[in-house]
Amino acid sequence: MPRSHPQRVAVLVLEGAKPLDVGIPAQVFTTRASMPYEVRVCGPSPGTVTGGDGLSYLVAHGLEALEWADIVFVPGYRFPDREDPPRAVVDALVAAHARGARLAAISTGAFALAATGLLDGKRATTHWHYARALAAKWPLIDVDENVLFVDEGSVLTSAGAASGIDLCLHILRRDLGVAASNHAARRLVAAPYRSGGQAQYVPRSVPEVHGERFAATREWALRRLDEPLTLDILARHAAVSARTFSRRFVEDTGYTPMQWVMRARIDLARELLERSDRGVEQIAADVGLGTGANLRLHFQHILGTTPSEYRKTFTKGE
Repeated sequence: MPRSHPQRVAVLVLEGAKPLDVGIPAQVFTTRASMPYEVRVCGPSPGTVTGGDGLSYLVAHGLEALEWADIVFVPGYRFPDREDPPRAVVDALVAAHARGARLAAISTGAFALAATGLLDGKRATTHWHYARALAAKWPLIDVDENVLFVDEGSVLTSAGAASGIDLCLHILRRDLGVAASNHAARRLVAAPYRSGGQAQYVPRSVPEVHGERFAATREWALRRLDEPLTLDILARHAAVSARTFSRRFVEDTGYTPMQWVMRARIDLARELLERSDRGVEQIAADVGLGTGANLRLHFQHILGTTPSEYRKTFTKGE
């Protein structure tokens, strides 16, 4: 939620850190007028940290940055299944969490969170290549290798590097609302929203033309959310049977077509609530939900709050 002071973000670089995993949160949360965050890149101690892929990192901060941070990102690192991070790192992560910081892992950074015990009894994910190793080493964790990210409130995990962008945008949506997240996505030239439940990869080869066709249909639907959008209408636009469209859509997005349409409508409603003074009835019509009562029903079901409370939370100046 919006706060009176910038949220403090620490990016913890461990030995073997993957450059893209380090760069994603550092860039997404970089300090700028539209982003009320302050970022510090740190390591087990100030100085040089040997990374992966031929790169090293010169970090200005040590583990004291975790005492300062509101959010701690742990980027992925090489060979996470061989040995745990240093005890000082594990203790610092536990202490940060105990005083209220959120911990977010990208890719194999989940192994560092696992070593803290904070994922025990919770769902988590990591890069599909290491998912079985994570489950074998830490059997108390419910490892889901078929999702892009998992949000367990104060601990979050994500799959491969690109899903780190999805995780960061998800955190932005949670903190600042959908308009800020979409703005950041445009700046990154990234998809504004991929569900955490979307598969890490399609399990079998699919003709590329289908993938392009369904992506085009999703774009087409997003421009027509105020119009009737049924499974048959969407399948007809994609030029496939409703059965094929429905099956492939779930594989591509993690949602059924109608679930996806409903969430797209709620997302548009969120943005209109944040950026306009339209009433709930008008917004309901604008997003294809017909009545304010219908909008309130689906808003509560998906987000656990009401449109009016959401507007109070995310409207600037309130």
